[in-house]
Amino acid sequence: MTAGKVGRCRGAALSGAIVLALAPGSVEMATAAAAYPTVAAISQADKAQGAKAHPDLLAEFGGAVGGPQAAYVEQVGKKIAVQSGLSNATGDFTVTLLNSSVNNAFAIPGGYIYVTRQLTALMNNEAELAGVLGHEVGHVAARHSAKRQQAANRNQILGVLGSILSGVLLGDSALGQLGQQVATQGTQMLTLQYSRSQEQEADRLGITYLKRAGYDPRAMATVLDSLARQNALEARLNGTTARVPEWASTHPDPASRVRDAQTLAGNASTGSTNRDVFLSRIDGLVYGDDPHQGMIEGTRFIHPDLKLTFQVPTGFYMVNGTQAVSISGQSGKAQFGSGPLGTGLDAYIDGVFAGLTDKGQARIRPDSVERATVNGIPAAYGVARVQTSGNQVDVAVFAYDFGGGNAYHFLTMTRAGGVGVFNPMFKSMRRISAAEAGQVRPRLLRVVIVKAGDTSQSLAARMAYSDAQLDRFLVLNGLQAADRLVPGQKVKIVTY
Repeated sequence: MTAGKVGRCRGAALSGAIVLALAPGSVEMATAAAAYPTVAAISQADKAQGAKAHPDLLAEFGGAVGGPQAAYVEQVGKKIAVQSGLSNATGDFTVTLLNSSVNNAFAIPGGYIYVTRQLTALMNNEAELAGVLGHEVGHVAARHSAKRQQAANRNQILGVLGSILSGVLLGDSALGQLGQQVATQGTQMLTLQYSRSQEQEADRLGITYLKRAGYDPRAMATVLDSLARQNALEARLNGTTARVPEWASTHPDPASRVRDAQTLAGNASTGSTNRDVFLSRIDGLVYGDDPHQGMIEGTRFIHPDLKLTFQVPTGFYMVNGTQAVSISGQSGKAQFGSGPLGTGLDAYIDGVFAGLTDKGQARIRPDSVERATVNGIPAAYGVARVQTSGNQVDVAVFAYDFGGGNAYHFLTMTRAGGVGVFNPMFKSMRRISAAEAGQVRPRLLRVVIVKAGDTSQSLAARMAYSDAQLDRFLVLNGLQAADRLVPGQKVKIVTY
């Protein structure tokens, strides 16, 4: 959560309405084009739309990473993008490495392609990076987002609140973040959920682009496998069922995609991976949360720039977005956000409730707003009971006046009578000192060379975590427990 951002999070996995093109350039590409209808080129309208959305997307995802790491990602992204036949000019594409701690990649009209540093850090070679970006170009080429947008517009009956509450009641992980828009335009759009067949089409097109660019097409399967393993590890560490990773959020069975990608690519190594080059170029990336966006340490969130910290109850886990922190557990969901205080906490709380209501729906209002003081911080809260799909849920807003015109709040949703599960979290909010803020350090991805005597266990012991060091090391490097390390081999570790 970036300092100064208003915390009405629109989701950590956002993807625009993609209308780029695939122009056939070979028998293979002609076959793909026949299967997936496309347009011929990037239009001026698409360029204008992309240019308008680009600054908002940078703000949404923590800004762009600069320096040689970003230049390298840009180079690879443009190389794979031209394989679509959309344009032979690399200058027609804008490839951005985003400063985000979620595993995500997406594209928007006008040749704009994005990948987060976190997803890049999970990869193990250049071919995997090209495969991820090629997958996104595949969605673009087949115009999947436009098709899903049309379906969403046809089928949209419930507003934002109804969808969120259904997610709470039904356990829909795709609705884990609160306050998201359902089917709006431009940068307000949620990630449109692609169908299983559309994900498979994008994988097939991505593999086609890998082959044309001279990469090992098996890279699509290996990066999907890494995502599935990372997803399972995070779920185990959080004590939850497996959540869908952001980049693969539209497909409920990543394992089947791994198998399909392996079949499409074949067993023979027919291209390069550029593994050592890739590892040397991503060395030093920030891994996990950027301190300037706040840090999650177990059940604790601490923000050194905002000088605050809080703790979630046992059994809940957090996901740190650029504009808000989402909090999920079996007994409820919440979001931590911020905004200008305005005329006071009462009006602020009313504004948060108002933001939950779609146009044409009745306003949600709390029965009353009660005052409180939490660790010396003026606070207030309100609870509204809402009927949805035959069930009652409690929607609560707990807000804090931090002074200087700034306010922070929790928005929570639970079954009726269950809001008390969040009371420890509400009471844990406190300011931190400059000294405490100065102790917050980022984690960095470091590439090391295996020496004689090194093992996965010995290198994992250097990971900057107090738990699951070996599991984290193996998943990060795409290794299995039985794999033996060879002196001279490059591997990734995470250090402070």
